[in-house]
Amino acid sequence: MKRKVLVVDDTEQIHTFIRISLVTEGFDYIGAYTISSAMTQFLAGKPDIVVLDLGLPDGDGLTLLQHIRQTSKVPILILTARDQEEEKVRLLEAGANDYLSKPFGVKELMVRLKVLLRDLVGSSQSLDSLQYEQLRLSTSTRECWLGERKISLTKKEFSFMVMMLERKGELVHQTELLTRLWGETHAHDTHYLRILVRQLRKKFNDNANQPSVIKTETGVGYRLVNAQGKT
Repeated sequence: MKRKVLVVDDTEQIHTFIRISLVTEGFDYIGAYTISSAMTQFLAGKPDIVVLDLGLPDGDGLTLLQHIRQTSKVPILILTARDQEEEKVRLLEAGANDYLSKPFGVKELMVRLKVLLRDLVGSSQSLDSLQYEQLRLSTSTRECWLGERKISLTKKEFSFMVMMLERKGELVHQTELLTRLWGETHAHDTHYLRILVRQLRKKFNDNANQPSVIKTETGVGYRLVNAQGKT
């Protein structure tokens, strides 16, 4: 399957030589010259990676970067003539995956794109399936199984279970769960967790007094139970 690259730059010459190189390397090229057209192309074309120039006619490319990061983790490579270290740090902190200073060689650009896409493939393969003992999650399809039984979970329940399976039996603190699931303003609203875990136990047929799936560490957090009923 061809990978789609969205190139956002206001210079026709840059579009031309990047487009030729992308097509030669087997990529699909999508072009945009402004922030507004780039957002339209991003939503319609669903690119696998974005090459983004900062100096655009209708604003700073950083604005587009921030908009994309609100809803997507697609890799973003910045093209910039701003060579100050502080500026590069600001871009990375805003969500850029890499940057390339102008003027640049097209060979280096292609190598950086391939590295970002390789990391993307490796990450999606490793994170798509999470498993611990009899529990298994598919993050791409948002499905959950307990043994051979498929369990229907709400969005919050699924996110909770992802956090638990990522730790594979280790203690996950209440504050971390609350912050990631409901935001920092709910960091101490422990009753949110109690209600959510109660619902999960019903779905898993899990007994709070003799847990086989989720164990409560009173006043601290939660952890998953292994096949022998131990943590």
